[in-house]
Amino acid sequence: MSDDSAVAIAHPNIALIKYWGKREESLHLPVTTSLSLTLSEFPTTTAVSVDPGLPADRVTVGGEPAPAAFQERVVTFLALVRDLADAREHACVDTVNTVPTGAGLASSAAGFAALATAASAAYGLDLDRRALSRLARRGSGSAARSVFGGFAVWWCGEGDGEAGDRSSFAEQIRAPLVDPAMVVAIVDGREKAHPSRDAMRRTVATSPFYDAWARSSARDLDSMRSALDAGDLAAVGEIAEANALGMHATMLGARPAVRYFAPGTIRVLDLVHEMRAGGLGAWFTMDAGPNVKILCDRRDSAAVAQAVACAAERVVVTTPGPGARLRETVAPDAAARP
Repeated sequence: MSDDSAVAIAHPNIALIKYWGKREESLHLPVTTSLSLTLSEFPTTTAVSVDPGLPADRVTVGGEPAPAAFQERVVTFLALVRDLADAREHACVDTVNTVPTGAGLASSAAGFAALATAASAAYGLDLDRRALSRLARRGSGSAARSVFGGFAVWWCGEGDGEAGDRSSFAEQIRAPLVDPAMVVAIVDGREKAHPSRDAMRRTVATSPFYDAWARSSARDLDSMRSALDAGDLAAVGEIAEANALGMHATMLGARPAVRYFAPGTIRVLDLVHEMRAGGLGAWFTMDAGPNVKILCDRRDSAAVAQAVACAAERVVVTTPGPGARLRETVAPDAAARP
């Protein structure tokens, strides 16, 4: 690659303490602090090449013209990077995604973490990991967490405007006493009917349950951090389940309601409860989509995957994955096992 080109890889992360709701739209400042696990599977690879001869940015997905909505988001993000770099040249962007897009599987988190990493390098920005997470957040909030490997926390920060921007960033959490896996049960890989951004806005604006969930989420965060420190994976899983169900309850309380559960979703949730009743440690979480992610000990992941295979189109076993990185280098703090 030339000095004004870069290729980056990033992986999706699944929130165990959820991000759902912004207090400031323009800077993607969240209402609550969230905590996630970056996955070893489903990488997104993004190439950015600055070209002084281009009259406008060119965005492709696997070499094909990008959908208009995605192109608009990428072009807006590139303008932000140019602002930071004091540059004017446009760029070619090509991205290859390996996870179903818009299905509640964190495709935008991986995509914008990869784009932030590649674009900042191509435009010559020298950003530390915290600054890179703040930049990625401007493309997609949860992308801040995919900058880091393993467990990561994304702080909601304090205030709005510049103060909020400075204080809302992600960082890695060390959790050496747990050895988790996450089994992804894809029950419907199609793009969801309610885009996350629209559903989030509607929930915050109209659900009478939202404020109570946000307060309880802060307590969940403290409890989960203590459980990770203690190496108590069962407590981590129980908290994650409750937090996810609370988030979906707020959506059902929106007017009109936002519902992502599908028949296959309910079947997988029932199977997880059956596994636990039979002595196999497994705990579910869900994002804005019908697909289910199941937290378990790494040693139990094959048994968990086998138990839910009958209810899913596809089952993928993942472990803690690396943070966003340029293709030639891996940052020391982006290791999969913190």
